[in-house]
Amino acid sequence: MRWRGRRRSSNVEDRRGSGGGFPGGGIRIPVGGRGAGIGGIGLVVLVVLAVALGVDPRLLLQGGIPGEPGQGDRPAERTTTTPPQDEAGEFVSVVLADTEETWRELFREMDGTYAEPSLVLFDGVVRSACGMAQSAMGPFYCPADQKVYIDLSFYHDLRDRLGAPGDFAQAYVIAHEVGHHVQTLMGITERVHQIRQRLSPADGNALSVRLELQADCLAGVWAHHADRARNLLESGDIEEGLNAAAAIGDDRLQRQSQGYVVPESFTHGTSAQRVGWFKRGLDEGDPGACDTFSTSERQEGF
Repeated sequence: MRWRGRRRSSNVEDRRGSGGGFPGGGIRIPVGGRGAGIGGIGLVVLVVLAVALGVDPRLLLQGGIPGEPGQGDRPAERTTTTPPQDEAGEFVSVVLADTEETWRELFREMDGTYAEPSLVLFDGVVRSACGMAQSAMGPFYCPADQKVYIDLSFYHDLRDRLGAPGDFAQAYVIAHEVGHHVQTLMGITERVHQIRQRLSPADGNALSVRLELQADCLAGVWAHHADRARNLLESGDIEEGLNAAAAIGDDRLQRQSQGYVVPESFTHGTSAQRVGWFKRGLDEGDPGACDTFSTSERQEGF
């Protein structure tokens, strides 16, 4: 990736070494969060975006929903931070800045305003508006505070344990989480959580897979525009991104950890699905191509 010397985002909170854990009790892994509402998107733009992504606008205009039980009942940690000074932190800041430019422009084309998320760097454990989290769960996005959280040690695991090295592999991870932010601004995340409350665990997991695959596709949309507008990608970068998407498929991770797969427990999609939807966004560059919700199980890798 051609990332050095580019603009760095001011929306990065570096909490590393700050003792982000909350005293007392065990660490609660967040499984969702209170919907963050429409954010910076106006009503008309929300309808346009919903139609583009194949979501019934009437469903997205029904208002906010309560969070998962026990979620979002404490404010996120407030920390005074300085911009990251190390190379890894600088890289994350540059990638986040590039996602800002891409989505700001895409929202502007639809007469909307992109509300930029924050990205929190932490080590070990962290407190978010969605609850306590530990680095073992990997990077995540919390809709309740509209922040992406990442312990950079995940990149070591991605390279060494999962076999997905490269700077663009790392950028894909950030872009995927930012894709969840885009879904939150569109109201899609709220609606999915609302529907999941009425489903069986297996059906709820299947819906989560579609949400995650859409975020993969939106990550591809970012990469498409970042390269065309700012010549971001170098030779081999696309292969790095596709390899990373394959490395974190549910089937591969389950096979590595327990020797067999349990499809009904999938929450993020298979390696083939993740690769396919990321590539679709990369090829099309159109959020409208990321309609994972109306795709039949007999189509597009489902």
